[in-house]
Parts: sequence; C-alpha cells; structure tokens
Amino acid sequence: MAGGANLSVTDLRRAARHPVDFPAIVEHFVHGDLHLHVSNLSAHGFMVDNAAQLNRGDRIIIRLPVVGRIEAYVIWVRDTRAGFQFERIIRFDDFGAIIDQLQPNPRLRRPR
Repeated sequence: MAGGANLSVTDLRRAARHPVDFPAIVEHFVHGDLHLHVSNLSAHGFMVDNAAQLNRGDRIIIRLPVVGRIEAYVIWVRDTRAGFQFERIIRFDDFGAIIDQLQPNPRLRRPR
C-alpha cells in the first residue's frame, strides 16, 4: 500500500484497553480472509497476537458485535503481534456493549 494509511484519528495507543479472547475472520484487501485472534480492544483499535502475515499500513475489515463491519489499519507490528487503529472511533455506549459481549466476566472488565 503506497504511502500508508491516512487516518483522521491520532495514534492513541494509550487508550484504555480491555482484555478479550475474540477469534475473528477479517477481510484483507490483498490476502483475502484471514483468521486473527483479538487479544485486547479499545474504542480506538485492537491488538491481535497472530499477525505474522501483516505489515504496517495494511488495512482490513473486521466484524465486531454491535457495530458490525469496521475498517482498521495496522499501526505497528512486532513479532507475531500487531496493533490496529479503527478508521473511526467507536461510540462509548456501543463500545460498552461490545465489551459486555466479548468479556462477560465483570471482574476482567475495566471500570467505566
């Protein structure tokens, strides 16, 4: 992808992350469908722990509970992990509903 991603949201890796265990089939614009494992999630993006085939700047479409399909861009890659930033921020109430579905154990949810 020439030039990398043009994101309207600044890099917000310090945003509150919630641990999740979410296997996802994502649409990659070059490799087709990929099986990724989302290990944490924020309203701005997520991290996967099995991203050996991804590179910085790649874009994918992931389907999440509540919000449905949303585009995301690879911001960083290290070993087999990769961090993604959503093309848009997920609204607070929708994000809370996503966490309720993906992390049903309330002791593991961060306080809101």
